[in-house]
Amino acid sequence: MSLQVENLTVYYQTLRGDVQALESATFTVADGEIMGLAGESGCGKTTLAHSLIRLTPPMRFVEGRVELDDEELPVWDMERMNDFRFKKISIIPQYAMNAMNPTRKIGKMTSELLESRKVDFKATLPELKRRLNLVELSHDVLNMYPIELSGGMKQRMVMVLSTLMNPSLLIADEVTSALDVSSQKAVVEMLVGFRDRGFVKSLIVITHDISILYQIADSIMIMYAGQLAEKASTEVIIHAPRHPYTKLLIASLPKVGVKYSEKRLTGIPGSPPLLLDPPIGCRFRERCPVAFEKCLDVPPFIEIEKDHFVACWKEFEKNAQA
Repeated sequence: MSLQVENLTVYYQTLRGDVQALESATFTVADGEIMGLAGESGCGKTTLAHSLIRLTPPMRFVEGRVELDDEELPVWDMERMNDFRFKKISIIPQYAMNAMNPTRKIGKMTSELLESRKVDFKATLPELKRRLNLVELSHDVLNMYPIELSGGMKQRMVMVLSTLMNPSLLIADEVTSALDVSSQKAVVEMLVGFRDRGFVKSLIVITHDISILYQIADSIMIMYAGQLAEKASTEVIIHAPRHPYTKLLIASLPKVGVKYSEKRLTGIPGSPPLLLDPPIGCRFRERCPVAFEKCLDVPPFIEIEKDHFVACWKEFEKNAQA
């Protein structure tokens, strides 16, 4: 097993109190697995990603345990995580096109990154150039400033930098946002290629675009209001989801060939709760069409079928009766 996360809880500290952005997350990502992470804006996807690699104020570690390749990651300690960051676990951050230092040439910036991890730049240069070839970037980019690159070129350069030390786990956070369709296709194909070539063992791909996950992900995990709702294979999530939120989320997606005049798109009634003072019990309860009294208790995230995890009392009840 590549990644094991147990009961990970992370809050944001504010003057008005703690924002309960990630609550009791427990899940695994296997060796070779590409896991998609989806949900509405503000559901905690990026918080989960950052809590695995770079937990900075105002984020506050509350509790939990994270293991990668059977070694515990000290996610609560920024300094100790330096031994693992980029080498064992790496991230392509959201808005990666703005992630590079605009005052440094890309080659100089790469050299400084490697030296900060005690890796020799000259020894790594041949592999760096090989990877630039793989993502169809000229070696000349090493002598250029980030502003001289297009958005797609910046995205690919950040992907190369994030995987240069062959991390076991790569987190890709909204890597296709702000890209045109052809660039999106190229980027997701590169992500799969990085896994297939052994540059990384496993990936967590965060996106709002479930259609992208349908093309590349082995499994999809759905989050809602800081809690895990469902995790299963991509086929199951798309075609046979069990959590009421997942069902509504999938139903709201447009279908190819279906005209608006024939079938109108439907959204999810209501709005996500404020996590400064979230509702008790299941956080989807107030928007859920099948909520009942038991939903005043927090549902556990448990396996109802092989590799299919759900946090829903109604589904537990159905499973028990089956």
